[in-house]
Amino acid sequence: MTSGAGPSWTKALPAHLDAGLLSPVRAGTPAEAAVGDAAWLQAMLDAEAALVRAQARCGTVPVQAAEVITAAARAELLDVREFALAARETANPVVGLVKALTAVVAEHDPRAAEYVHRGSTSQDVFDTAAMLVAARTLRLIVADLREVAASLAGLAAAHRDTVMAGRTLGLHAVPTTFGLKAAGWRSLVLDAAERLERLGHGGLPVALGGAAGTLAGYVEYAGDDTGPAVVLDELGAAFAAETGLTAPVLPWHALRTPVADLAAALAHTTGALGKVAADVLVLARTEVAEVAEPAVAGRGASSAMPHKRNPVLATLIRSAALQVPAQASVLSQCLTAEDERSAGVWHAEWQPLRECLRLTGGAAHTAVELARGLVVHPDRMRANLGATGGQLVSERVGAILAPHLGKAAAKELLTEASLLASASDRPLADVLAELPPLDGVLSRDEAAALLDPAGYTGAAGALVDRALADPPPGGQGPVAPRPGSASSAVAAPHRAS
Repeated sequence: MTSGAGPSWTKALPAHLDAGLLSPVRAGTPAEAAVGDAAWLQAMLDAEAALVRAQARCGTVPVQAAEVITAAARAELLDVREFALAARETANPVVGLVKALTAVVAEHDPRAAEYVHRGSTSQDVFDTAAMLVAARTLRLIVADLREVAASLAGLAAAHRDTVMAGRTLGLHAVPTTFGLKAAGWRSLVLDAAERLERLGHGGLPVALGGAAGTLAGYVEYAGDDTGPAVVLDELGAAFAAETGLTAPVLPWHALRTPVADLAAALAHTTGALGKVAADVLVLARTEVAEVAEPAVAGRGASSAMPHKRNPVLATLIRSAALQVPAQASVLSQCLTAEDERSAGVWHAEWQPLRECLRLTGGAAHTAVELARGLVVHPDRMRANLGATGGQLVSERVGAILAPHLGKAAAKELLTEASLLASASDRPLADVLAELPPLDGVLSRDEAAALLDPAGYTGAAGALVDRALADPPPGGQGPVAPRPGSASSAVAAPHRAS
């Protein structure tokens, strides 16, 4: 590379670093940082620190020891790459983490080091850390989804009566409005936000089970004066309070509903955003040109075609929407874990869970810019309405003619008239005016008036009004968690701060 001013494209990166080169939808977004290796390491340390503070609350660990351990539980004091390599010998990163944290604590207070990871097991720490990472990332995602919904509400209101062609199976169907389309997008996004919020406020539990889900280690260390029931109730509640998560009814080492529920909600979220992206990609086509992404200098450039400005934001969102359900399917399959801890099944969750979180976070963050800056072209919508010469509104004419000709006969006549209009490249109104069965029934002017797309949008405007009402008329309140779900199997849900 020649020397000179300007950025260097040859800056060396560690060979193991995943910089997002092949996943631009999440590169540089808040969610990427929230689920990176450093974030996972800190979450595991947070779980260790919260656990020992919970034990101190219950009187089984000295308060001073809990304070020393909490102060030492800082990711910047440890080498995340070292734990990654060490995990190849132990099949999980917690074993090395406990050893390293114990050493750091011992440097400050050898007595406090005796209380690190006391009575616990790797899965308690890792699963709690996973729920902490999820909770922190969900807050970012929900905030972005709410912003997307607000922008879509603005589009729906501004274009309540902007008529456009409704399309089914890729072809013009009947008229609709862009306001109704935007209101539909908003409804999907709000559904996703509310689903994630319900998880964040009751469906993300701490993991507390000990070696095989019996809490035996915690009970043993608590001493003879503390019964198992006290440990179960007090320690679980204290651990939940310290983390901002919830206390499960049962240990879930091999009961993976929390992860499966999270995966399903994230897949739904990217699907909702993917619907918006797919519609934008269709409407932004050169020959359609009814919407356009916000223009940013240099964005969407082609390496070969100078004239192109590709729809980058919608493309990135759609890429995530196609990936997350596949990753989520791995997590749902992990429900079939054997015994009290699985060999390989639990371990298979980790990377797909991170991918689901960061891809969904990247898609939601990208959708904020897309929704906020989407450019709508009502003039192109009007022009495209005329592409079929009035055939877009043939359904309406059929309804008008049915009392005169019979429903079946009216439909057959309009089908023939539409074929003739297409073959002769003439407006449907002109063809209808020449048909003998309609002589004295429907004039050319009457047909033209009936075939005006603006007069056949049904309840589109009222639907937009209803969708934007707060709360919507006849709407339901928060959906109660179903029996047996992670949300229903928690005690006293605690909102994360």
